Amino acid sequence: MTYYESKGGKHEKGEFKSFDHVTFWVGNAKQAADYYCTHMGFEPIAYKGLETGERNIVSHVVRQGKIIFVFSSALNPGNKEFGNHLEKHGDAVKDVAFSVEDCEALMTVTKTKRGIKVVKDLWTESDDDGSVTFATVQTYGDTTHTLVERGNYSGIFLPGFKKPLLDIPFYKTLPKAGLNFIDHVVGNQPDLQMTPTVQWYEDNLLFHRFWSIDDNLMHTEYSALRSVVVTNHQETIKMPINEPADGKRKSQIQEYCDYNDGPGVQHIALNTNDIITAITNLRSRGMEFLTIPDVYYDKLQENLSKSKTVVKEDMELIKKNRILIDFDEEGYLLQIFTKPMQDRPTFFLEVIERHNHQGFGAGNFKTLFESIEIDQAARGNLV
Repeated sequence: MTYYESKGGKHEKGEFKSFDHVTFWVGNAKQAADYYCTHMGFEPIAYKGLETGERNIVSHVVRQGKIIFVFSSALNPGNKEFGNHLEKHGDAVKDVAFSVEDCEALMTVTKTKRGIKVVKDLWTESDDDGSVTFATVQTYGDTTHTLVERGNYSGIFLPGFKKPLLDIPFYKTLPKAGLNFIDHVVGNQPDLQMTPTVQWYEDNLLFHRFWSIDDNLMHTEYSALRSVVVTNHQETIKMPINEPADGKRKSQIQEYCDYNDGPGVQHIALNTNDIITAITNLRSRGMEFLTIPDVYYDKLQENLSKSKTVVKEDMELIKKNRILIDFDEEGYLLQIFTKPMQDRPTFFLEVIERHNHQGFGAGNFKTLFESIEIDQAARGNLV
């Protein structure tokens, strides 16, 4: 029997193993999936809809490396659950699913916690490829976490899903993005809600604090944030939790909360082994990224010259692609952020490459905020 301990207690055979998949609720799942395939390098792997016998919700599943995104839409008029979610949040992340070792063991412990809201208790789905056990709990805002125990399931995704209806060779002709797995998932909270949210993960999922930064370190002339990262016992799932701090003007965290009408998933970071090639190819596929000023790279090279850390990538290519670098005496990371993936200035993506550095780009937060503030000003929201 497998055990693991955390500050909050012990689970038996209940480990959180990794991110499993992320589900987006969108207005048009087919078009959203195509956008991520065309621009971000994903490929369709599974489908569930009218043609598979599903009468209410259509879902298109796309994958790149170990990253699986599911785009779901309502099929019938009058679906208030989907309709209310779309009206409130726009196209948004609904569920962040975790692969777990023993769903029942986890839920046995979780249901004893006062702060937990079980959206759907244990259930099992099966087809010719085996069975999968699930349970869903509520986290911040309207976001949920589904626990997924796959066991020996051998299907293409989950029971009830079939191969995509169409094979689109065009996707395979585009330059490869080379994204490997989900590095972390960031949740934005309204002011003063970060600490209660962090406490929720500690108390209910037995996660622990991994990393934090406050507004004394993370601020620009106009705005600031506070952030705490929580993680599972094995530290394979990282969940940064942000909140805005007081500033002269509206923080981009607050802008997110305003347009999302409350807390939600702000961005997902996707890991790569070669960020220069990834970003070069993603730009050629039409992806838009934040603009980083030249002065950032002048200061970066000055700071690196005083450090023993050696960045192996070509600095001219780093600058050309507007990639950010954060480092300490042990290693460094490279990261870049897309512009919002939909018209509302809410959800976006990050691409990250790590070299013995397990931080989250604290040294780049000021530059990132200043870059976002440029776009906020263009939107008329830096007020």
